[in-house]
Amino acid sequence: MTVGQGAFLGVLRSVMSHAGLRGGRPSAQFAVVRLTSDQILENATGVGAPPTTWPRGELVVDLVHKTVYAFVTGAVADALAAREGPGPGQRHAAVRPGRHADVGPSPRGRAGG
Repeated sequence: MTVGQGAFLGVLRSVMSHAGLRGGRPSAQFAVVRLTSDQILENATGVGAPPTTWPRGELVVDLVHKTVYAFVTGAVADALAAREGPGPGQRHAAVRPGRHADVGPSPRGRAGG
């Protein structure tokens, strides 16, 4: 289950990278998705218990393992996506750098590349 779930969610991280969500913050967000998905599947299938019932050592190992997985997966996905240039989100952000509430979506013709 761990390998299959990791491969499935790795595709999600790849989609994030290709859309322009690259770097540490998206990898941290992905770590949360990975942890949440794991807990949902383990508890829904009955093979796991809620993390609040785990021994502290096991909980730390699980959190570290999934965080390392998320950041390594993010680094690989980011590197592969970077070969194609900036993603749509990055192109949109380059229109006017910084945070601006009045910048709307890119025109449809520009969004796809």
